[in-house]
Amino acid sequence: MADTKKNILTYAGLKKYEDELANLKQVRRKEVALKIKEAREQGDLSENAEYDAAKDEQRDIELRIEELEKLLKNVEVVVEDEVDLEKISVGCQVKVYDVEYEEEIEFRIVGSTEANSLENKISNESPVGQALLGRKAGETVEVETQAGVIEYQILEIQRVQ
Repeated sequence: MADTKKNILTYAGLKKYEDELANLKQVRRKEVALKIKEAREQGDLSENAEYDAAKDEQRDIELRIEELEKLLKNVEVVVEDEVDLEKISVGCQVKVYDVEYEEEIEFRIVGSTEANSLENKISNESPVGQALLGRKAGETVEVETQAGVIEYQILEIQRVQ
């Protein structure tokens, strides 16, 4: 039986992937086809670096298109305006207090395909995401990570702005 795990995305994440797919299909495919055509017109293909590079680029584009189509075929969109702010769930923004470092941190809980630590978007499947899911403001959670146990006090749950 095939793996039918739902890809959880916010509306912004869905739009980003749909836009990327449309760009690959409508723009990038044509660009690379033109590069291949121009390289063919140069003659001998056996020693044509431009032709080889264009074919490699074409392969990469087709692989990414296939990957995006597979992701989007099995997507579940979280409507952020309907997120329950009583408890932490995918699609909400959470403000926590790191007890050890005595600092406030904001996380946005997203599906694993949208996770990006540089933007403080954490996956619902990550250790921190799993520990926070279902919790309420005022609670304290301990998260087992590779760096050891981290203790967070949940300060606030809000909609993404």
